[in-house]
Amino acid sequence: MSRKKASVLSYLYNAWCVGWLVVIFLALYPFIYVCIRVKKWNRYGTRLTNLWADIFFFISGLWVKTEYRFRPDRKARYIFVANHFSYLDVAVGMKVVRNYFSYMGKSSVKKVPLLGYMFARLHIQVDRGDKNSRVKSFKRSMNALREGRSLFIMPEGGILSDTIPVMKQPFKDGAFVLAIDSNTPIVPISFLNLYRIMPGSFVFRGFPRVIVHEPVYPQGKTADELKQEVYTIIQTELDRYAHRHSNH
Repeated sequence: MSRKKASVLSYLYNAWCVGWLVVIFLALYPFIYVCIRVKKWNRYGTRLTNLWADIFFFISGLWVKTEYRFRPDRKARYIFVANHFSYLDVAVGMKVVRNYFSYMGKSSVKKVPLLGYMFARLHIQVDRGDKNSRVKSFKRSMNALREGRSLFIMPEGGILSDTIPVMKQPFKDGAFVLAIDSNTPIVPISFLNLYRIMPGSFVFRGFPRVIVHEPVYPQGKTADELKQEVYTIIQTELDRYAHRHSNH
């Protein structure tokens, strides 16, 4: 296959993915809107975003392969913690995590029409450059955990690593302080190859591979000890995958 033909097919595939992502979102948005306007229905808004991810990944052919070394109890609360190398990570997180949960993510998402409103109502925005925003986000996160909702946090604080697939260190404190203060287990998640499928803003055909690890319990540990334990769990699998596929 020529480079020109391959390039044309790649652009067509990206148009296909983006088109379906938008179409599915717009089709579900009226129902999501109703759910996020009524607080007691918020959890159904989260389920609809799960459905959005399910439909999108099926139609796009990006079939997610998840190894569950631990099956989270959907009625329990956890703090899910994952590496962050790709813009695809958030969408895959919606596919993999089936608990009622909130992302803790950048406040810049609120600028996106419709999606920003949904994110602001279902999830927790934080401006890491604003101390007041960080304090408010921490309080909202604690309230969410008290209500029985799980959290999903990428503690690198963004796509910041200069040595992918090695994670950026040190992790931000939030997830680990929240785990200790609320006595909530952390469930590490390794996104093994998403940075290869979507290394920037361009999507390539492939099967996203994910590992959901056994929980890490905060009892008797400091935030730094939790950080190191979670880092080691996630990074070990990233290293193994990179080593196995180093010639691919």
